Amino acid sequence: MVAETEYEGNIELPKIKTSNQIPEKVTSFSRAMSQKCNDFNCFVMFYEHDIRFERLWNNPKRYLNKLKKFKGVISPDFSLYRNMPLVMQMWNTYRGRALGVWLQNNGIEVIPNVRFSDERSFSFCFDGVEKNKTIAIGTHGCIKNKVDRLFFKTGIAVLVKQLSPKTIIVYGRAPDEIFKKYKNDGIEIVAFESEFAKSRRQVDA
Repeated sequence: MVAETEYEGNIELPKIKTSNQIPEKVTSFSRAMSQKCNDFNCFVMFYEHDIRFERLWNNPKRYLNKLKKFKGVISPDFSLYRNMPLVMQMWNTYRGRALGVWLQNNGIEVIPNVRFSDERSFSFCFDGVEKNKTIAIGTHGCIKNKVDRLFFKTGIAVLVKQLSPKTIIVYGRAPDEIFKKYKNDGIEIVAFESEFAKSRRQVDA
């Protein structure tokens, strides 16, 4: 999967070459793989429960031709929980990078997803991602309470310091409380409403 790939960092994560494209729309992997999906003018993302896209890791070739129909892919977002053993966090970070590199080597535009937990993850979770480029992050479920927001604010600050991204794609809420300072610093913030929020808004309407 990662043959002839460059690696970075102490745990040697595969390096993704960032696409120059910016998504106009995004769709989840599970929705993209459904028979009802016929809109390919978007990037496929993985900000959903791991069980919904574990099949891509188990059998990536099975989904390659379908993924090639889309504009591109945001690399898989395997979970990193603060109470997860660090070796599992490293493994999940590796899996996301490895799949991203493999998809890229098979002709798909890829934007790297960056996922962090607490300060323990900072020693590896930004490796394999190009600096001064576009990165993607998910906020859905990560900023819903005071403690989660504190960890997220800390993580995003370290991310910006280490990667100096030109553009941050945000899946989920992008409140000014967290992102305004980065906008003021000249970073482009491109936010996409989560599918959960869309469904709630439709129900309320």
